[in-house]
Amino acid sequence: MARSRVAAAFFDGLDRPAIVEAIKRAESKSVGEIRVHLHHGPVSDALKAAHATFKRLGMEKTLYGTGCLLFLAPESRAFAVIGGTGIHEKVGDGFWTEARDAAQALFADGKFTEGIVTAVDKLGDALALFFPKRGPADTNELPDEVSED
Repeated sequence: MARSRVAAAFFDGLDRPAIVEAIKRAESKSVGEIRVHLHHGPVSDALKAAHATFKRLGMEKTLYGTGCLLFLAPESRAFAVIGGTGIHEKVGDGFWTEARDAAQALFADGKFTEGIVTAVDKLGDALALFFPKRGPADTNELPDEVSED
């Protein structure tokens, strides 16, 4: 199936190394885990798809429930920002909307990488506030690369 022009511009224009660097930087301040996932093809409900992807990627298994996922489905012009139970209990529903809206403002201007990095930074700040790094023994529980399906 051919990608739409919007999806093609999104996927082709992303600076994946910059996103990975933002994830590493954000995670360096906390015991949290951040993933960015790009979905090829349409979705009818980005939030539902994000929750399924969160589980499929094993993000619910983080030690402190601090997994955070940015799920993007450019074919549907949809995305969601969600987190595990540990971080969600600290930040509440409004935080995920704020992170989504911060990215959306940049997406509207075609600044896709910048929007993702902004959301990752916001997630990293919340994780650092509530789940700061405990020492050098803290391990990276999940890969930092941008995942796709």
